Amino acid sequence: MPTLARRDHVFVLDLGGDENTLDPQSLAAIDRSLDEVERAPAPRALVTCGSGRCYSTGLDLAWIASHPDGVRDLVAGLHELLARMLQLPVPTVAALNGHAVAGGALLALAHDHRIMRADRGFFCLPEVDGRIAFTPGTTDLVAARLGPPVAHEAMTSGRRYAAEEALERRVVDGVAAAETLLEEAVAVAASLAGKDPGTYQAIKVGLHRRVIRSLLDRRANAVDAAHFSGVVTAGGH
Repeated sequence: MPTLARRDHVFVLDLGGDENTLDPQSLAAIDRSLDEVERAPAPRALVTCGSGRCYSTGLDLAWIASHPDGVRDLVAGLHELLARMLQLPVPTVAALNGHAVAGGALLALAHDHRIMRADRGFFCLPEVDGRIAFTPGTTDLVAARLGPPVAHEAMTSGRRYAAEEALERRVVDGVAAAETLLEEAVAVAASLAGKDPGTYQAIKVGLHRRVIRSLLDRRANAVDAAHFSGVVTAGGH
């Protein structure tokens, strides 16, 4: 379960030590942590990370298989989290300690900056191989953050990007050794923590207004359990 700690002006949100899948409980825990970050006086910034082999592997497919009636709300909750991250009034850095897959990769893209561990893990949007269509909101997010050529490659191939390749394609902004990853992410966040929150948020909203609106269009992004049928039936991500 996600836990929040603080290092001077930088909050560190640890998503957990396993696959860090996203279900209603974990999404609610992340939201509560973001509430705490937003309530804190400036200066402040946020780093998210995992503490095991994964950053996050996305939506919890086992939960989806056993709660088909809750899928629409779960997907809407993920979209709302992505939109919230895009307009959070604090600098945000994703420290990718391991695999960032599917919804976990989307969460990383909703941050201002991404730093990836050099020697392990990959960034991957495998939906095409799981027979999962991207929603309009997530399509707009990926296209806006990666640019059309890289977004097309990532979304239509399901390619796994290791650190150097992810850096080359600007999927991430930096690469760090395992032992320095979190410290480097905290340093980047700390360097931006003094920005005026209102101004910082206004700039982010201006940059991402169309994507935020797209993510929050619940009707356009509505799905049901059948949307995930390929991977749920196979029992994989």
